[in-house]
Amino acid sequence: MSDETAAVVPEDRAKDVGSPYAWYVLGVLVLVYMLNFIDRQILSILAEDIKADLGIDDGQMGFLYGTAFAVFYALFGIPLGRLADMWVRKSLMAIGLFVWSTMTALSGLSQNFAQIAGARIGVGVGEAAASPCAFSMLSDYFPKESRATALAIYSGGLYLGGGISLFIGGAVAGNWNAAYPGGLDILMFNIVGWQAAFLAVGIPGILVAIWVATLREPLRGMSEGIVEPPTDDKWRKFFDELSSVIPPLTLFDAARGGTKSLIVNVVGALVIAAAVWGIIAATGATLQFLALGLGAYAVFSWSQSVKRRDPATYALIWGTPSFLLMLVGFGTIAFNTYAVSFWAAPYVLRTFEGADPAAVGLILGGPAAAGGFLGVVLGGRISDFLKRRNPAGRILVGIGAISAMVPFVLIMFTTDSLLLFYILNFPAQVVASTWVGVAAATSQDLVLPRMRGAATATYFIGTTLIGLGLGPWFAGEVSAKTGDLTTGILSLLVMVPVTLICLFLLYKRLPLAEATREERAAAAIANAAG
Repeated sequence: MSDETAAVVPEDRAKDVGSPYAWYVLGVLVLVYMLNFIDRQILSILAEDIKADLGIDDGQMGFLYGTAFAVFYALFGIPLGRLADMWVRKSLMAIGLFVWSTMTALSGLSQNFAQIAGARIGVGVGEAAASPCAFSMLSDYFPKESRATALAIYSGGLYLGGGISLFIGGAVAGNWNAAYPGGLDILMFNIVGWQAAFLAVGIPGILVAIWVATLREPLRGMSEGIVEPPTDDKWRKFFDELSSVIPPLTLFDAARGGTKSLIVNVVGALVIAAAVWGIIAATGATLQFLALGLGAYAVFSWSQSVKRRDPATYALIWGTPSFLLMLVGFGTIAFNTYAVSFWAAPYVLRTFEGADPAAVGLILGGPAAAGGFLGVVLGGRISDFLKRRNPAGRILVGIGAISAMVPFVLIMFTTDSLLLFYILNFPAQVVASTWVGVAAATSQDLVLPRMRGAATATYFIGTTLIGLGLGPWFAGEVSAKTGDLTTGILSLLVMVPVTLICLFLLYKRLPLAEATREERAAAAIANAAG
């Protein structure tokens, strides 16, 4: 019998749990997550140069950073997360890293909006493989008593990468433009500063992908002492999951459920198409809402597929008002945080005369990395403290985070003092990141253990499609329409009442929803059987 099918973890592999090698793997995965956010966030410090060279406006920049990435990141996260539960995780992560790093490098060769948009879509698809693999591997390498610490350290790569990206992007672009004012001809491409920055962060990721492939794959379940057997028909199950979210395969998936299922899917598609047509007619933002409409239809198809295949999971996620309130409440916080994070650097470069991209990247990026890391840890600790005293206590951290963000946004994006902007950047980042652990924990609290993967995927859909897909574009579009980036950023605050209403209602409903999980799951199974 092989190690993979043994009921008990072999002694030589049991020693890996919590070992120095486990910490080595954690270090490599933190680096991967840093690259994930470096490649994602570097667009912020390069935005002004890209706009000038490619002739695009703020709305299109918001689309590149948010929607083009977010829709495909969210959609492919569902089947790739499923594959991470069945296949070799280190291989899947290495492939994903290779894809997104290559696409980041190709962003540096873009000559027009369509090319860079295509590259950003590729970055989103590749990055969708990272966290499902990392969460799963680390859960096997670390025992329960130290698992939260390991996952928190891994999650810190988000803020470290996001902050470092501003410094690297500003430094590479600035120095390159100083050395080669008219660009440098390389392999038939005239490379200017912003393109060199994309190449500088994309190419090393390809090498790191090879490093990731050398890691030792942990046995599934070895931290619990019992190894899970390998999954049968993994590729069939992966393609089944893929067909439930990727049009037009969604129609074939729906047809598997019978005529009624297919009719529901088609009607849903028509309703979403009609809504998209109306929004495009009102806004003129064709590409933005075609992409979001595609995302909305894919999510609808996936939810209906889950309802057929696993009625209990559907009942605890899509059939639970508290989960939907969580999804919209924290998704609309992300609407603000993603947008402010992206537009901060372009705002400083555009508003304060003489601001140097390299200096701006360093002064904004360093505090952003430190403040974000501190905030997510602090928010998690406070929320756990409140949870022990109040079943809905965690939600107070989310309410406090969005409430405290408002004065920071109002002061930072109206002040005439660059020094004050820089000083407020650190505490603003601390406040803006305190909710992240709260949202993730709440998504897990509302479902049964076997449903955590689906709950995580659904949670990321909310923060990605609502937050990343809408927030940066909305601020950019308002800026493009008014000619004023300050107005664009301040317009984000219109979403704050929506956030507060959702979180207030969630606070009221959460205890009962958590207490009745098993009962409602059993009822859903019984109803489906009946």
